[in-house]
Amino acid sequence: MSDAQPSGPSTPAPPSAPGHDAKGKLTLAAALGVLGVVYGDIGTSPLYALKASLLHFEDGGIERWEILGVLSLIFWSLMLTVTVKYVMVIMRADNRGEGGILALMALAMRTTTTTRGRWIVVMIGIAGAALFFGDGIITPAISVLSAVEGLKVVDPIFEEAVVPLSLVILLGLFAVQYRGTSQMGQVFGPICAVWFLGIGLLGLWEILHHPSVLLALSPSYAVNFVLHYHAAAFIALGAVVLSVTGAEALYADMGHFGRRPIRIMWTTFVLPALALNYFGQGALLLREPEAIENPFFLLAPEWLRLPLVVLACAATVIASQAMISGAFSVARQCVQLGLLPRLVVRHTSATEEGQIYVPQINFILLIGVLVLVLEFKNSDALAAAYGFAVTGTFIASSILAVIVLHRVFNWSVLKVGAVFIPLALLDLGFFAATALKVPDGGYVPLILGLITFALMATWYHGRQLLFQRLRQDSLPLKSFLARLPQSRTIRVPGIAIFMTGEKDFLPGALLHNLKHNKVLHERVLFVTVSNEDIPVVGDARRREVAELAPGIHRVMLHYGFQESPNIPRELETLNAEGKIAFEPMQASYFLGRETIVQAAVPKMWGWQQWLFRAMQRNSMPATEFFRIPPDRVVELGVRIAV
Repeated sequence: MSDAQPSGPSTPAPPSAPGHDAKGKLTLAAALGVLGVVYGDIGTSPLYALKASLLHFEDGGIERWEILGVLSLIFWSLMLTVTVKYVMVIMRADNRGEGGILALMALAMRTTTTTRGRWIVVMIGIAGAALFFGDGIITPAISVLSAVEGLKVVDPIFEEAVVPLSLVILLGLFAVQYRGTSQMGQVFGPICAVWFLGIGLLGLWEILHHPSVLLALSPSYAVNFVLHYHAAAFIALGAVVLSVTGAEALYADMGHFGRRPIRIMWTTFVLPALALNYFGQGALLLREPEAIENPFFLLAPEWLRLPLVVLACAATVIASQAMISGAFSVARQCVQLGLLPRLVVRHTSATEEGQIYVPQINFILLIGVLVLVLEFKNSDALAAAYGFAVTGTFIASSILAVIVLHRVFNWSVLKVGAVFIPLALLDLGFFAATALKVPDGGYVPLILGLITFALMATWYHGRQLLFQRLRQDSLPLKSFLARLPQSRTIRVPGIAIFMTGEKDFLPGALLHNLKHNKVLHERVLFVTVSNEDIPVVGDARRREVAELAPGIHRVMLHYGFQESPNIPRELETLNAEGKIAFEPMQASYFLGRETIVQAAVPKMWGWQQWLFRAMQRNSMPATEFFRIPPDRVVELGVRIAV
């Protein structure tokens, strides 16, 4: 770890009680925000989920009991995976009000004392985060494609325009990311409210004409379907999972809106709208099996189809925007938790900490999305690639949730087993079913996930080795301070700020400065940035100052994994509080820049060393990451063997 890099997660304050800062209030703004951000992905699933699930049985015509069986599978997947698993159970496990796979990982690490146990927990968290990025590339592609394909229902002449128009929409979406989403966010909620209301009413209208479709509410139809088809039903399950994509967002966005608004909007508005639309599509197929061409858009009367296409495009753009913003947030969390190198993080709002733009992630997502659209060309083909990343994340979340609910929230083993064994069987069923789709397109999220996993695991492992080597080669700070009064070191005017990741050891940059310049400044600050395994650190705990010797202070700055450090601002705050003397124009920041070389007995594979060095070279400069004025920086290099 470089002197200029933040330390890894440290031991935080005691965990919050269950539900702390997580309930939230259900206001109109919160309700609309939940609709626009949390439910964008799962809310657009009716565009393709039922159609993809029934395509396996299209040959020879789709029979009535097949439609009812698939409908029953979709409905009970929504009930068990989304309502029971996420809304009722996993959302209880909040990290000071925050949710998501990385917040869950941080909570699990807090209760794991052994090195091996922590390593296993981190690897599970990395796997979940890696699959999330794979999902983040597929969601915009399949959502926008499926919406634009509605034009073919309006008029077949538009068929050739589907791919070009989808590319234009996606290019425009990614091109405006640098501006932030605060202005667009004001209209997201109302549009999604109209979307859910509209698709629910369309489904209800068809159900009223064919109420027998409601027989599929009985789980017996799902059970009979599975028992009759066996392997074919298992394959269909890989498409049924498309109906629950976006379930992870309920948990991940809990910190933005609170648990209560998300739960209430799901049970009272989103779930009824989705169920009505799925059953409405089923009723249409019972009446007109040939509507399998596109049952979602054929639900609408002919005069309403073009406006519905426009509304669907808006809804899918919103769903894609939520996924892109989520990818930015997860990337920053990975950096703060030591799972990725420093990335450029630009704040697009002066008041909202969560409004960020990460150019590298935006570019990678854009290229991936464009390649997917050009390669698969339609939502049916892309549906084969969808689901694998989602189900992998489901399994990772379940494993971490079991650890957290048992160890942090004191659930008994019996209670945990009673809840999660049935849910785990469902998750494993989904995962195995989507694994069968690997040759048909499921390799896309698999390859993306493996690449991302390799990057994150290599960076994490390399940082741990670097920590270890720096501690071995460094001089204990106490020893240096004890010898300082007897030394003949010349003190010169000014303020020297040494960034160090190890608070109890002397920064390498200081040793090199003494070795080459033979001087020490009159005022010295050892600044350590400590990343906590909680989302946000309050201002009361942000800054700690300790005087180590005359003119020498240690400054500890604490940040949560959803925050970005700003060193000059914190030092100016400490100066205003009278805790240290800090004058920006007299300060020099000394940073260590390490060059990694291969040790005589290397502890990393050759390809890992190459990858780790490449990631280190291309990481964001420490000056920009810590918001340090570049003209006040002195960098000193050293070679470290790993």
